[in-house]
Amino acid sequence: MLAYVDGRYVPLDQPAIGVEDRGYQFADGVYEVCALERGRVLDEAAHFVRLQRSCRELRLRLPVSVRGLGIIVREVLRRNRLEEGKIYIQLTRGCAPRDHGARAPRAVLVVTLRPTDGRARAQSLRKGIAVITLPDNRWARCDIKSIALLPNVLARQDALRQRAEEAWFVGAEGLILEGAASTAWIVDAGGIVRTHPLSAKLLPGITRARLLAYLRAERIAVEERGFTPKEALAAREAFQTTSTASVIPVVRLNGQAIRDGKVGALSRALQNFDRQSNQRNLQASNF
Repeated sequence: MLAYVDGRYVPLDQPAIGVEDRGYQFADGVYEVCALERGRVLDEAAHFVRLQRSCRELRLRLPVSVRGLGIIVREVLRRNRLEEGKIYIQLTRGCAPRDHGARAPRAVLVVTLRPTDGRARAQSLRKGIAVITLPDNRWARCDIKSIALLPNVLARQDALRQRAEEAWFVGAEGLILEGAASTAWIVDAGGIVRTHPLSAKLLPGITRARLLAYLRAERIAVEERGFTPKEALAAREAFQTTSTASVIPVVRLNGQAIRDGKVGALSRALQNFDRQSNQRNLQASNF
């Protein structure tokens, strides 16, 4: 596999980042991850908008224009000839002597591409997954897509040790905020679709926004309102969303079945919507 690293296209396993890069030293950077389907990027424009917002919040400047970034992404796709996968766009403040307040001369941009495990993804979509809950121990600006992900990494490792696929963070108020790498949803006992409202405590998900717009357009009852683990266990169904894996049903929480432990009807319907939405997205793509 070939990657774009600071102006060059190099083999993925070739050392190409300086030891004093502030991403390596301080996790001083941001990133985006996009889904690749049939050789095309899903929701490219929305991801680029969110990347620019993250950069503004950390006072980072993209070393290329947004149009130039799109050209780089497509060149990485062309050189790797991959049809299905994940595209990672990462931006760090750059290389500077190791000091908290040091100023790097310019930011460093990296674009990598990875294939996805289609079989594992299909099984998750069909059968659903298990999730655990953990106290939220992350920093106070989770709305920025920062590369400082140690709490998320440890949470996912805890989930795997408990034979679960994801961990949902519970805030100080006792409400589920989001997953280690996902947006958390339930269909509550009254039939209302619920997800936590946006704030500095969680990331504004790309699929989340698209799903909310669809639910409202279809007049399906939906509220941006938090829920507790107890409410999730009593829900009609639960699911999570990500940019790279669509609508994933959640059938077990903390070792207990949600309702009958089977995938719910709305989760299935939303999977179909997301699939059709992605098809329209691809057809409208200009590359």
